[in-house]
Amino acid sequence: MSQANEPAVAGPRDYFGGRLNLEQQKKRAKELLKAVRDGDADAGGRWELHHPKGAAADRQLADAQLVIARENGFLSWPRMKAHIDTLRIARQRIEAGRPRIPDSSEMVHIRCGEDIRHSLKVAGFSGAFVEFSDPYCQGPVPRLDRPAFLDKRSEFIVSGYDRSLKDTRDRLEAEYGAVDALGAGDRATLWFEHDSYDQLILARLLAHFSRLDERPELQMICVGEVPGVQGFVGLGQLQPEVLLWLWENELKPVTEGQLALGVEVWDALTDPDPTELSRIARDGTPALPLMAPALQRHLRELPSVRTGLGLTQELSLSILAGAEGQSLPAGRVFQALMTRHEPLPFLGDLMFWHVLKDLADSTEPVITPDPETADLAWPKRVYTLEDTGRRVLAGEADFLTIAGMSRWVGGIEIRPRQRSWRWDEGAETVVMA
Repeated sequence: MSQANEPAVAGPRDYFGGRLNLEQQKKRAKELLKAVRDGDADAGGRWELHHPKGAAADRQLADAQLVIARENGFLSWPRMKAHIDTLRIARQRIEAGRPRIPDSSEMVHIRCGEDIRHSLKVAGFSGAFVEFSDPYCQGPVPRLDRPAFLDKRSEFIVSGYDRSLKDTRDRLEAEYGAVDALGAGDRATLWFEHDSYDQLILARLLAHFSRLDERPELQMICVGEVPGVQGFVGLGQLQPEVLLWLWENELKPVTEGQLALGVEVWDALTDPDPTELSRIARDGTPALPLMAPALQRHLRELPSVRTGLGLTQELSLSILAGAEGQSLPAGRVFQALMTRHEPLPFLGDLMFWHVLKDLADSTEPVITPDPETADLAWPKRVYTLEDTGRRVLAGEADFLTIAGMSRWVGGIEIRPRQRSWRWDEGAETVVMA
């Protein structure tokens, strides 16, 4: 973090769906060229950053087009144009009701949510869809046998997200059961992105499949960026034809090394001692390069050695601290967090609401709700940062000394007013304090 009252800026992110328009990109290139020729400093900085010849490059339209292509994630303007043409043709087939069917009815698509279910169908995929969305990035992930583990997860989801116990347990049983049913002779595709929500679920699935005597044929799409999508957040933001492009360009068989890494990560995640998880994050995960950054982001939810806050808590208070009057509706805080300040977005809306409730339930007021908005839907409820919250942000008070309830980070229970595993941001490691 920077200064206590200056929220770190990680965005902006606009959740663009990947449907680039060639005419719009041509216009952007002309505008960039004019701005550079007029001496605009920001345009010059973009030019120098993305053109291979830097500031020495000729100031011609073709050079500006190269800069625009590089900003969009392509090596050249012709490659970007070819990509746009490919997506346009796929979209035309989809809109005409004649999509090319890329898979078969025997394929099972596994995703940690429902966000791409409809888009896959629109894109022409015919396989079954299985949602496996137990959010291990929040709540207890202890090392227990299956029934006790699901009991613990159900209790958290019910209390944290205001769900009914029966519906929650039935849903978990159905999701775990659908994955358990896959074995020899089956084919499955795992669809995942780079954040901790996805990567922790991916680790559990890989660990599960690794331990089977007879496993299904597994393949995977696992991406942290998509050409043409600046500030990529997740697969759910993408247009159907872009999901089809990923299938044709990013689909890879799951390897033995990835299965073994899943076992290693899952065992470390469920350990009440995070030392091994921290080592994995620090050393890197070549078999799945996106895993290590996600693990480090997960570990940053441990209490900070400076403030006693997890990173989501700290960013949320900082956003309030930067607001005029230091009051904002909860939905505005969530929007700012996800679009500008979170370095690796992973939270859903109810997950963020759980974070706010934890912050408000302290023995000394850190944030307080406006009673006049108490009966509104939670995104419209207004919260104010209190003096204690400012002191915690400044490192003058430790949130763990005033926290109202326990919380979990993976297999670690963090209890108020007790020694705990913490995250040392300077050393980028875990410590007991």
